[in-house]
Amino acid sequence: MNGLTLITGGAGCLGAPVAHELLAKGGRVRVLDTLIHGQQEVAADLARRGVEVVRGDLRDELARAAALVDVAAVVHLAAVVGDRACAGDPELAREVNVEASRALIDEGRRAGAKRFVFASTCSSYGRTADSTPVDERDEPRPASLYAEQKVEIERLLLDDEPHSMSPTPLRFAEIYGAAPRMRFDLTVNGLTRDLWGDREVEVLGERCWRPYVHVRDAARAVRIVLEAPAERVSGQVFNVGRSDENYRAADLVAAIGARVGRGRVKYLHDDEDQHGYKVSFDKVRAALDFEPWMTVPDGVTELAAALDARAFGDPYDGRYGNTD
Repeated sequence: MNGLTLITGGAGCLGAPVAHELLAKGGRVRVLDTLIHGQQEVAADLARRGVEVVRGDLRDELARAAALVDVAAVVHLAAVVGDRACAGDPELAREVNVEASRALIDEGRRAGAKRFVFASTCSSYGRTADSTPVDERDEPRPASLYAEQKVEIERLLLDDEPHSMSPTPLRFAEIYGAAPRMRFDLTVNGLTRDLWGDREVEVLGERCWRPYVHVRDAARAVRIVLEAPAERVSGQVFNVGRSDENYRAADLVAAIGARVGRGRVKYLHDDEDQHGYKVSFDKVRAALDFEPWMTVPDGVTELAAALDARAFGDPYDGRYGNTD
């Protein structure tokens, strides 16, 4: 993708790896981020690499205007992320995830952006009654405020014809793996940390399916979409992950435990939480030749080695999560 790319939330867990991907291919990158999770060091590292860092809030019209100057593409990652964070402050979630996103889309179009990649979620599919994989042809049935808001913005992007910014919503599987802005409130990362710390972990719904994708693979998918011909991705939704990286909770814990070798697991039974969602990622592989390189066991090995090396200091520090 030629020209300048704006990454909102560009100093975040996924944002910084996306910036690294684009820089490695000679891209020009600007990020807009509030740095509210203590990512000053991440932002400083991006600046040293040649990224233009705009510290500001997505809800701030002046910050958006500054960030959108001369952009060719927008990668919109900034959000109140996750079911718990949105449920904890629904007003803030609405302001950021919906109202500010709407403004960014309108202003990005007026600024002349030619590409718009939107970070959505596989949780948009909601709970399914069996383990049959869902795909992009299935109607979203969001079961949380976070997923509802992602679907709302997807529809706003896709219903606006003509698609002047070649919009591409990406429904990411749940992210895991070591990242410059580390998060241990993600399922794989948190379970790995707690079992590594020889703690007891409680798991609700051991038969519940979820898909997972490594953060660097997710970042690579964003780059591939930006590099693809516009006609191949414009107005298209892609699930981002790998079909054989859907796990039931019990199998996920077993895979992590096999790599970590310690800790204890207590399963909590709740019939209401047994139905998850299993997702097909065939479309992104066929259309864009994308398939993740990393597997959950690979990521756990990577995380355990980093924890052994004390790479994160205190892994239970509050800065490694998005909620208190």
